[in-house]
Amino acid sequence: MFTVALRAHPTEPVAPKDGASASHMQRVRRRIVGAVLCCCALGAVAQQGTQIPFGSKPIRILVGYAPGGGADLIARVYGQKLQEALGVPVVVENKPGAFEQLAAQPVTMAAPDGHTLWLGTSGALTMGPGVRTNIPYDIVKSFTHVAKLGEVNAVLTVKKSLPVNNLQEFIAYAKARPGQLNYASAGVGAGNHLLTEYIMALTGISMTHVPYKGDADVVREVAAGNADFGIPTVATGTPFINDGRIKPLVVTGNQRAKALANVPALNEENVADALKNYGVYAIYAVLGPAGMPAAVTRKLNEEFTRISRMPDVVAQLENGNVRASSSTPDDLRQFIEKDVAKWREVGKRIKLD
Repeated sequence: MFTVALRAHPTEPVAPKDGASASHMQRVRRRIVGAVLCCCALGAVAQQGTQIPFGSKPIRILVGYAPGGGADLIARVYGQKLQEALGVPVVVENKPGAFEQLAAQPVTMAAPDGHTLWLGTSGALTMGPGVRTNIPYDIVKSFTHVAKLGEVNAVLTVKKSLPVNNLQEFIAYAKARPGQLNYASAGVGAGNHLLTEYIMALTGISMTHVPYKGDADVVREVAAGNADFGIPTVATGTPFINDGRIKPLVVTGNQRAKALANVPALNEENVADALKNYGVYAIYAVLGPAGMPAAVTRKLNEEFTRISRMPDVVAQLENGNVRASSSTPDDLRQFIEKDVAKWREVGKRIKLD
């Protein structure tokens, strides 16, 4: 803190030896006092600018999945770095179930002080709100949008016996056989279920949905030939692609995946613009309760952005086939609003509740 020491002055000023008037002395005194007050004010501003707007109680990051998954990994990597930066404990709480609502809903009811956060995925941030009608909160109005943390891409695959080698060939093949092909998903309402429905809506193809319980089931059934088409994440699909058990067509997003450098990205394909510009398969992002102070939101965003650029964080996420990323709070909110609108169109095709 900036401090200034002042000598005690006599009640009346000592008459100057050079014969300066009393009024002159009063002006000098006023200037000295003004300078001191200015310095004190500047010191207070400097202190305020560097002060961390958090108390000593822990920051909780709620995750809608069990320990060990991608969301849990990201929460713990970022949480450890955030704890080091802010000097307060950061605790990850796993609350799996109800399409991440068990993790999200407590955040909507928490004090908006930045000490309770939710790490959500696209399934709960955009897809769910777009296709479901029974979500007990508004994904835009019930939260403060803090920062995007990571991105994940998926790979469109077919069984190896299907006589197609790229996305255009597959679309033509499926169009010629309406309803004859089937596709596997990780369950009703899962990301690969909704993305396949989105693809069918854009291309005019028709396939039969066969829901399973997870990405591992998707690649297993495509590899076994029981499913013609499936969209696993890059992390899940890569081992099956590398050993030739399934064929890749294209990777979602605007750049190729490092693990599948020979597989084109969607934006390289000659398909409808809406599909070409689909973007990443899923994101991870942090949200807090609605009404968080701007200073708290800004501080958290700055720290999460800084953490996302740390080489060790980038490497840890890459090991899990997640690309570290960042955003401003406004950019995240606008992304969510736009993506929810897209999935509402898909929701008109499938009724989940």
